[in-house]
Amino acid sequence: MHFGVFDLFKIGIGPSSSHTVGPMKAAKVFVERVLAEADGKAVARIETELYGSLALTGLGHGTDTAVLLGLEGSDPARINPDTIADRLARIREEKTLKLADGQMVAFNERADLDFRGDIRLPFHSNAMKFRALDEAGDVLREEIWYSIGGGFVIDEQEAGRNSAADVKEGEPFPFNSAAELLEIGEREGLSIHRIMLANERTFLPEDTIRAGVDGLWRAMEDCIDRGLKQDGILPGGLNVRRRAPKLYRDLVAEPVDPKKDPLAAMDWINLWAMAVNEENAAGGRVVTAPTNGAAGIIPAVARYFDKYHRDQDDEEALQRFFLTAAAIGSLYKKNASISGAEAGCQGEVGVACSMAPAAPSPATVANPAHIATAPALRWDPTPVLPCYPVASPAQPPATHPPAPPPPQPHGP
Repeated sequence: MHFGVFDLFKIGIGPSSSHTVGPMKAAKVFVERVLAEADGKAVARIETELYGSLALTGLGHGTDTAVLLGLEGSDPARINPDTIADRLARIREEKTLKLADGQMVAFNERADLDFRGDIRLPFHSNAMKFRALDEAGDVLREEIWYSIGGGFVIDEQEAGRNSAADVKEGEPFPFNSAAELLEIGEREGLSIHRIMLANERTFLPEDTIRAGVDGLWRAMEDCIDRGLKQDGILPGGLNVRRRAPKLYRDLVAEPVDPKKDPLAAMDWINLWAMAVNEENAAGGRVVTAPTNGAAGIIPAVARYFDKYHRDQDDEEALQRFFLTAAAIGSLYKKNASISGAEAGCQGEVGVACSMAPAAPSPATVANPAHIATAPALRWDPTPVLPCYPVASPAQPPATHPPAPPPPQPHGP
């Protein structure tokens, strides 16, 4: 089963890949299926039930917002975050949902969006049920969906097969462990990023892959830059003030060349990670890396690599960076979990901390074994982070996590 760079890195909105991005995608697909099979019958109402973690912490993670916008046909990769507040106000004031085909459907939030924290479905804690009804109250369609982390969603049938309907197979170099990845590299004479690129080309043209990676990097840079400028209080009711803009102004006012003082680089890396995390907490546009909860680490390391270690004539460096990081992230997705609901916040942050130090390696060393060692070195010391209490917003420590991993030596 192939998990590629565009599975691990996806453009979406904050604050959570499992509680915001996933439910929006599931709601959107459900309505598309309803409209495709309605056979001329008008949809009168759509009911949603949220279970387990989605119910218990959903209000603090924008799950209600995600569901409403998804039912209206919004896609997390394309929605403009600046329009969300006005759209929610319209839905709640007019008490209607506007479906993708233009139908206006009555919507009573208290009755039609039910948080069932007392129920946990057996397959996964992040579960939801959608039900579409006609004017007579008859069920047009009913589905259960699971948001399994990192923006991945599957319906109940896919859960029964333990695989998504759009599962990718047939790549030339499948691997399920680091040992297999290294064996392929030695046998074929390929670096890790070349193995990943060959696998990606099974499903997409190479120019599409390269353009997609460039788009991911632009979205990450835009997120960092926006986070450095946006002052104010983060949503969620805890009155947490954004810290990144002031820290940015302080660093600019007293500049230290990171090339002369290695520790100065960590100030900037921490700042860039914090800028992304605060944008995520505010519901801004972010890239799952590999989740929203861990979204600040890889962009921060990537910017440090790009500014201070990339050969300016090397236009392939960031392509190698993200392909290598995706190879490492795919091992966790296949063998463990990247989901905070399953592995805890320390799990998703630990995966990002493993992906980040491996990614710059292709530009500095040629030995894939050294690259594969870096993730293991960073996973072990990852601090244990508490996850969100019931009904809590995505705020500290999620917005202010431990520092991204410092640059690692890749020698023996």
